[in-house]
Amino acid sequence: MIIDAHAHVSSEKFAQDRADVLVRAWAAGVEAIVDVGCSVESSEASLRLAEADPRIWAAVGVHPHDAKDWDDATRPALEALAASPRVVAIGETGLDFHYDLSPRDVQRAVFRAHLRLARDLGKPLVLHVREAYDEALATLDEALGAWAGDAPRGVSHCFTGTAEQALGFVRRGFYVSFTGVVTFKNAAQVQAAARAVPLDALMVETDCPYMAPVPHRGRRCEPAFVLDTARGVARLRGVEDEEVFRATVAATRRVFQLPG
Repeated sequence: MIIDAHAHVSSEKFAQDRADVLVRAWAAGVEAIVDVGCSVESSEASLRLAEADPRIWAAVGVHPHDAKDWDDATRPALEALAASPRVVAIGETGLDFHYDLSPRDVQRAVFRAHLRLARDLGKPLVLHVREAYDEALATLDEALGAWAGDAPRGVSHCFTGTAEQALGFVRRGFYVSFTGVVTFKNAAQVQAAARAVPLDALMVETDCPYMAPVPHRGRRCEPAFVLDTARGVARLRGVEDEEVFRATVAATRRVFQLPG
């Protein structure tokens, strides 16, 4: 029925009840989950989870918050993980200028390192961008200009920018994914973006355990809640829920080359 295009079920936040969380997801109609790494260690955990369940896939990378930890051993470690057929993307990676938990110049360098890794491995990117959308788009333009058809594509996850910035990713061959934020009353900018993105370039996710959608706001988020995010997008666009379910499943399968 639907795919959670970005989750962190492998995180310690689910250590006590992970099996129950997954049972609820499958019962709700979630047919697949992409579990995303934020460091080498968490990427290893994502892959272990994906290897244990054929409905779960992994992405491996270093979050901009953790970019400061990138060293000479990081790329080889990610390459080794990405050799598994259960790994469908590189990331999450990008630029986060809200918290600046890693220096901006370090974030930029590590973002470019992920671009090169994704190009070399022929895998899509999972982008994390916050308060840096214009610079992220400019960085992608550098890659598109230098590498042409070899430049990686992928998805801008947990999108919170403007409609024009969202369409900027679409014009560059990227998809745009929305979390429960799109259901919040004070999220007019995100809602405008969710209306603007072509349905065939739109994805939905939980980014669990964070940002649970209405009516679960304030609770720990989990993959079953992705249906509420999709329903919120459907209401914004004035279409039936099933139309958004079908379109986002198809988009997620395309970008990550999932079977089915």
